Amino acid sequence: MTIATGINKSVIYKAETTWGTLAGTGSGKVLRRVTSNFNLQKETYESNEIRTDYQIQDYRHGVRSVAGSLSGELSPGTYADFFAAAVAKDFVAGVSMTGLSITIAGTGPYTLTRASGSFLTDGLKVGDVVRLTAGSFAVANLNKNLLVTNVVALVATVVVVNGSTLTAEGPIASATLAATGKKTLAPLTGHTDKSFTVEEFYADVLQSEVFTGNKVNTVSLALPATGLVTCEFGFMGKTLDTTGTSQYFSSPTAQGTTGIFAAVNGILLVDGTAIALLTNLNININRNMQNATVVGSNSVVEMFEGRIQVEGDFSAYFENANFRDYFKDETEVGLVVVLTTSNSANSDFMSISLPRIKVNSNTRDDGETGISAQHSFKALLNSAGGSGVKTDATTIAIQDSQA
Repeated sequence: MTIATGINKSVIYKAETTWGTLAGTGSGKVLRRVTSNFNLQKETYESNEIRTDYQIQDYRHGVRSVAGSLSGELSPGTYADFFAAAVAKDFVAGVSMTGLSITIAGTGPYTLTRASGSFLTDGLKVGDVVRLTAGSFAVANLNKNLLVTNVVALVATVVVVNGSTLTAEGPIASATLAATGKKTLAPLTGHTDKSFTVEEFYADVLQSEVFTGNKVNTVSLALPATGLVTCEFGFMGKTLDTTGTSQYFSSPTAQGTTGIFAAVNGILLVDGTAIALLTNLNININRNMQNATVVGSNSVVEMFEGRIQVEGDFSAYFENANFRDYFKDETEVGLVVVLTTSNSANSDFMSISLPRIKVNSNTRDDGETGISAQHSFKALLNSAGGSGVKTDATTIAIQDSQA
């Protein structure tokens, strides 16, 4: 007797052209995962007739839909399609500025001063991760991940991710300063509406289940003080479209091999200041979707998308009054976290920027050892951001070096 095993199960996906319509068999992608569960579910209706024989006369199946979940260990590029779907905007190439004359100064944070033009006009934002990729710079200054912490027209303030340093020099002519990878954010207009066909193929028992109309409804990220960064995506879908004994997606792209993020690498900034004593961070995105049902259809006919809600919580050792006062005084601050796959100054990364958050709670534990404070927060639309200023007009922005 053969029993299906998780190690021989493949999860393959492809974006749909039309919601709920089976994607073509070519160009699927195998997903990296820890767990995956996509299941057909149905409403049920039981007869309420009162009968003298004390029996239940009938029981019917009703509207069908799909409930899905995918959990994994976060890595560059792997889940870019799902992050983009969650915030309703595709990843696009980041800012690239060429032909600059740049002077590097400071001992950390550092300043990058250009001779002319404007970083603001060129679209550089707080939370962007950039690299000096061209110009006759010292080797110590080239191709390092630089997190932007402040921007004015001629000066960008940066910190080197993973604790490396820059060498003061300049002006250096013909310099290029460019964002690595691609970036997405929750937009003000032009929202995308992405759905996916997802196949779970059980090679042990030659069974394929293909689910259509799957949209990302929730995203959860967990950054522990020790261990790998984990992610979980919650899906809502239309139906179990196809079953069979052979794999539906032909020759899908193999799962990626990029490194996995661990929270021991990277940097966290709150209100522009690095937080060294954080013990955990959780970030959650909720699209608040609802299924639409009508008379005459046994499957959902549409999915209504609600507001993009972003919230989370974090814990840090109690060392000062900052977070308490953010809560007490209802002070709005920005939060930026950069995750990297290694200690290298040019490692792959993901940056998550929440330009406007409010701290919602402040509690502390007690005991003989270090006292930890717990805080929840809600991210809000940064209406002060936009073109020509230092922050994005969004609730959340995500940059991925491999997107």
